[in-house]
Order: sequence, then structure tokens, then C-alpha cells
Amino acid sequence: MASHRRAKQPSPVYASVITATAAAAVAVSAQTASADPLPDPTKKGTQAQIDRLYEEATQATEEYNGAKESAERLQKQVRDLQASAARQQDGLNQLRNRLGSIAAAQYRSGGLDPSMQLLLSSDPDEYLARASALDNLSAQQASELAQYRSQQLDLQRQRTQATRKLDGLRETREELGDKKREIQDKLAKAQRLLNSLTSAERAERAAKEERANRDSDRADLGNEAGATQRATAAFNAAKSRVGMPYVWGATGPGSFDCSGLTSWAFKQANVSIPRTSQAQAQIGTRINSLSALKPGDLIIMRTDLSHVGFYAGNGQILHSPKPGAQVRYESIARSGMPFMWGVRI
Repeated sequence: MASHRRAKQPSPVYASVITATAAAAVAVSAQTASADPLPDPTKKGTQAQIDRLYEEATQATEEYNGAKESAERLQKQVRDLQASAARQQDGLNQLRNRLGSIAAAQYRSGGLDPSMQLLLSSDPDEYLARASALDNLSAQQASELAQYRSQQLDLQRQRTQATRKLDGLRETREELGDKKREIQDKLAKAQRLLNSLTSAERAERAAKEERANRDSDRADLGNEAGATQRATAAFNAAKSRVGMPYVWGATGPGSFDCSGLTSWAFKQANVSIPRTSQAQAQIGTRINSLSALKPGDLIIMRTDLSHVGFYAGNGQILHSPKPGAQVRYESIARSGMPFMWGVRI
């Protein structure tokens, strides 16, 4: 008959040894884990935040460029108005001197024509307003008085317009300062986040940029003909800038932001286009399909139209993409920015 013995229970001493051994194993395992920590899940978020800040900085840069262009335009208008007002004042002074000579001659001959009292009046505007009603004005005097009145009113309008333009210029310059501070703040935040990464993570970002530059050097652009003669000339100028760094607000020839590159390149082709990507999006002939683009066409990117580059052929864009990057060729599909439309000039 088979015996059914109860299993022998371990002694209290043996059980203590087993328990101590297990505890030691757990402790060793914990030490191993602490020596080789798990990846910090926030690091990916940090790198994404850096990229987002760079993108926001480039968007703010286009707004800065627009404000700067407006300021330059207003400044020119103010200078032109002030110069015109100065010329108008000179003409007014000469006419007033002629009228004064007539008044002096009348006074010496024994009487002052009422029309000439204009020059002695403390309120010449009020007198001029009723001067045409005087019956004793000669035709020449009436003509000169009317001319004086017209020029005086024109001068006043020009000065008023110049004052309004100056007010607009001050507001635009304030906007310019605000945008500049916004860009600098975003870039400073991005730099602080970069500094918070480990040396290995920073090296990985640098290697990624270097790979993008190598890919640019090896880009296959195909051999498609350019869109137009002007576009081809501008595109060829832009190609000579490959490798130049992105700098916000820069228009070359040694550094560029995105619209700085395109506007500079067309300037080399003796074609003037607006400064900002948003304004460049509204010129020329719109091309809605990527497949219809030809080398030299402008490519408008992002829903707010805040990025622009040249279509380079074979699905590639030539652009100045972002802070820390350089002018290069890049696959449109891998640029990370949605295509809106093309512009043919």
C-alpha cells in the first residue's frame, strides 16, 4: 500500500534563511534599476516644446517683418509729405510777398485796397473766406488771393495728413518692439530648454540637423524646366545661398529668414516682391496643386501662411526653415508643415 505522508515543514531557522535570501535578491534588483534609470518621459515633451517654440518664433518673425515693412512705408510717406509741405510753404511765402508788394504800392498812392488788408489782418483765413465778395478787387488780385487761399488750405491738409501718418508710424514702431520682444522671449525659452537636455540628447538633435544638411547635399531635384524666366533666375540666386544660417528678420546675403530668402532671391532677378510670406502668398498666379508646381514657384506653407520657400523639383523645397537650421533642400512631405498653395511669378 502506498503511504501518504504529510510533507515535512521547514524549520523556523530554514524559513528565515529563505526569507532573507529573497529580500536580498529584491534589494539587488532595486539597486540595478536605480543604476540604470528608465527614460524620462518628459524629455520627449521637452524636445517637442523646443520645436514648437521655434515654430512660434518663425511665425512671430513674419509678423515682425510685416510691421517693419509698414513702418518703412509710413516713414517714406511722412518724409514725402513733409518735403511737399516745405515746398508748398515756400510757394506760399513767395505769393504772400507779391501780395505785400501790391499793398505797399497802393498805400503809397494814397489808399489801401480792402483786399490788401489781408496782409495786415490778424485772422487772414476769415478775411480770405469773404474776399471773393469784394467788388473792388482787380482780376489779378482776385486770382492771386484765390491761389493763396487754395495753397494755404492744401498746406494745412498736408500737415494734417503728415501728423496722422506720424501717429500711425509711432503705433507701428510700438508693434515692432512688441514683436521683437516676443521673438527674443521664445528663442530664450527654447535655449533654456535646450540647456536642460542631457549632452547625449543635445548631440542627437545636432546629429539630426547634420543628417538634414547631408540629405540636402544629396537631394535629387530632377531636371524639370523652370516655371518662368524670372522665377528661374530667382531660384538660381537662392540656390547659391544653400548653407547660410537662418536668422530671424534677416534678408541676406549671409543669413535669412524664410521670406527674407525669397524676397532677396527675386531682387537678384530684378523683380520686386513683398517682404512677408503672407503678402507673397497673394501675388502672381496661384497654383493649388503640388503636382502642378515647377522649379522656381513659391511654396506657401502653414495655415497662417507664415512660411515660404521655392519649389526645387521632385517634391523638394528650398527654404530657410527655422532657428538653428540653414538654407537647404528638404522633402516637402517630411517638412512637417502643411502645403497651402504655390505662387508663380
